[in-house]
Amino acid sequence: MKLVDYTLSGFTDLLASDAPAPGGGSAAALEGAIGIALTKMVGSLTVGKAKYEEHQAFVVQLIEEAEKIKNDFIDVIDRDTEAFNGVSAVFSMPKETDADKAKRKEAMQTALKACTKTPYEMMCFAQAAIELTAKAVDKTNTNAASDLGVAALSLKAAVQGAWLNILINISGIQDQAFVEEYRKNGEAILAKALPMADQIYETVLKSL
Repeated sequence: MKLVDYTLSGFTDLLASDAPAPGGGSAAALEGAIGIALTKMVGSLTVGKAKYEEHQAFVVQLIEEAEKIKNDFIDVIDRDTEAFNGVSAVFSMPKETDADKAKRKEAMQTALKACTKTPYEMMCFAQAAIELTAKAVDKTNTNAASDLGVAALSLKAAVQGAWLNILINISGIQDQAFVEEYRKNGEAILAKALPMADQIYETVLKSL
């Protein structure tokens, strides 16, 4: 059964169990989906409103882009856990001979790289979502301003949670070029996304 097909209570029960997956990666992706869903909701509460007539074209585009990002996050919830399961599978590989050990080592490196790529995708989705949410401030229904603030908080959790998952995985990767690439790109996203998320929250806070 796919994680996204669980009920909310079923998913959180599984998350709280002693099963190693789903874990923080899938949880971060869910945070991202929740965040951008809130941004889309605010857009939906704005479209067609005469008060925001000058922003209607933007709001329609916002709704479309938010839906796409939401689906991207939903998709990666399961893919992140599948990547982790690839790491777990390595531990069941034979290790009796030198050839076994070499094969196992290679498989682990491949699996860890896969486990790095999915949270990096989440960081990219989160950055796009935060940028879109920032554009929505002052152009959308002010009665739902608090929802944009919650969206920013959820998306900030998503990007930072994904980053933690990158760090724990690259710590075991021996390909230094790969490690440096993902560290550099991840840090660049953090440097841009986190201040923007904080600014959205502060702007909303001051407006209430």
